[in-house]
Amino acid sequence: MSQVETLFKDGMWANNPALVQLLGLCPLLAVTSTITNALGLGLATLLVLVGSNVTVSIVRNWVPKDIRIPVFVMIIAGFVTIVQLMMNAYTFGLYQSLGIFIPLIVTNCAIIGRAEAFASKNTVPLSAFDGLMMGLGFMLVLVVLGAMRELIGQGTLFDGADLLLGPWAAALRIEVFSFDNQFLLAILPPGAFLGLGLLIAAKNVIDTQIKSKQVVTPEAEKGPRARVTSLT
Repeated sequence: MSQVETLFKDGMWANNPALVQLLGLCPLLAVTSTITNALGLGLATLLVLVGSNVTVSIVRNWVPKDIRIPVFVMIIAGFVTIVQLMMNAYTFGLYQSLGIFIPLIVTNCAIIGRAEAFASKNTVPLSAFDGLMMGLGFMLVLVVLGAMRELIGQGTLFDGADLLLGPWAAALRIEVFSFDNQFLLAILPPGAFLGLGLLIAAKNVIDTQIKSKQVVTPEAEKGPRARVTSLT
């Protein structure tokens, strides 16, 4: 398996930052009440992760080892500020909805973890691909959890999509079934914990089934080695 394939598999499944490393859970649990919020924060995290990984990889040979963590945090904070200003300018409704969790991306352990563990030791292309795969894996978990909570809590999907994608996206809203009252357990933080637990359990079940189906090929029996003592 090539290094690119390994990075793809790690980011999307085997070493997923949300399901396996259990990093970045604070924003993950807080903003996944709807798909729109989850997708907005997932895209913001993805942009910061790729940008910080590329920058850290570029400057890795000039940053002294003793001050590398403060430098990495400053780089991440710079990209978070850029993303925050862009969301303020172009998706103001979503910017207000996500609130404090946009600047809190700076403290996301998944981002500083990849900068320290991978980007500071690898080339720019590999670091960019690692950030892309880790960001996509994190965003995928956010969106799936947001879909679960929105569907169970409100009976809808893509509610408020126009806040992220513009007025035309209001037509994406799907009302699967109607409630007289919202199911608060799914919308409030306890619902996020239960939903994430179900996703982790589902991943473990799938991994167990895949491992049980793998056929272990017995090592071919080797014959006795002939010992040559003389060529005559």
